[in-house]
Amino acid sequence: MSKYLLDKFLFTVDRDPALVERYREDPRGTVAFWEENWAGRILGCHEGESSTWLRFDDTEREALATHDYPRLFALGAHPFLTLTLFIGMFERDHEPLGFQREYARRLAHVTLPYPDIAT
Repeated sequence: MSKYLLDKFLFTVDRDPALVERYREDPRGTVAFWEENWAGRILGCHEGESSTWLRFDDTEREALATHDYPRLFALGAHPFLTLTLFIGMFERDHEPLGFQREYARRLAHVTLPYPDIAT
């Protein structure tokens, strides 16, 4: 499991409006595309710098492919990254602040101490 890779996915997808829409419409395909084309890129480096060891495990891949943000939180994905990305994808389907309330409701079972979000 790699909290770093989960956070990297959330961070990079959230910053590209086309990827946000692609992830909304085809989450499984977007996860596969991103893993193949972006997972090995080293942040802050040019395209020629990459690594071959970074891959999602099956649990991470399934949580991303099903937009399961409570599971992503349990896996250690940073809650601010999940919240901002999923707001961008699903806020339009709810009344004002409706998605944020839904996010809080679905994570209400989580108690302190929260899962470790350090990478």
